[in-house]
Amino acid sequence: FILLLSPLFTVTGQDYVTGFELRNLENETVTFEELKGEKITVVDFWATWCKPCIYSIPKLEEIYQEYADRGVNFIGISVDSPRNLSKVRPMAASLGITYPVVLDPNSETMSNWNILAVPTLLVINEDNKVLYFHEGFKPGDEELIRAEFEKLLDGN
Repeated sequence: FILLLSPLFTVTGQDYVTGFELRNLENETVTFEELKGEKITVVDFWATWCKPCIYSIPKLEEIYQEYADRGVNFIGISVDSPRNLSKVRPMAASLGITYPVVLDPNSETMSNWNILAVPTLLVINEDNKVLYFHEGFKPGDEELIRAEFEKLLDGN
């Protein structure tokens, strides 16, 4: 049991994230620095085959719309394999995602950031420091995320 929890502590103990250079849905190369928010960046690792991701994304889109004018940006990182990449754009459209979505088909960014599961949400400040980490999704989690945003934005 303790061995199973150890990686979780490693992930939540990660203080800072590195940048990335990935392709977006228009097949353009973009970087983390280009996409990140003025104050806070929310990064959501997801996949088309992940049922909790499909439930969480519409809630995240609502939160994005609420906070976009407060220096917050969202980035969706699809970790679908090269075989499933053709499904990402239609899925993003059907879920109503308006924030940037980038593709991590070989899970390099996911691995570099020590992310072990999808969905995983990270809230990162302007200095790339991880302020909040949330793995998984169940109904009501969106309220925990909103509450965390309020605390973080009141501190800025």
